[in-house]
Amino acid sequence: MATDYDAPRRNEADEMAEDSLDELKQRRNEAQSAVVDVEETDTAESYELPGADLSGEELTVNVLPKQADEFTCASCFLVHHRSRLASSSGGQFLCRDCAA
Repeated sequence: MATDYDAPRRNEADEMAEDSLDELKQRRNEAQSAVVDVEETDTAESYELPGADLSGEELTVNVLPKQADEFTCASCFLVHHRSRLASSSGGQFLCRDCAA
């Protein structure tokens, strides 16, 4: 509830005396209500990312198997070219990023 700081101040006793019994009952019922208002439009499907209209898009990617000059890092599990090899011990290869 917004507060108007320029309005004249009233104490709670004045407010309680002016409230009707029906208003007090209504406030109590609203405070005790366990019903949560959930709109169907509040789902994550309704949110659209700006500039990301992917409707009708079909992504196709060619995945190649690991080549002879590549290795899989034992720390980050990414496939790197042999030029990124920092160390190898016991068949465990580490890339330069993970070795640093």
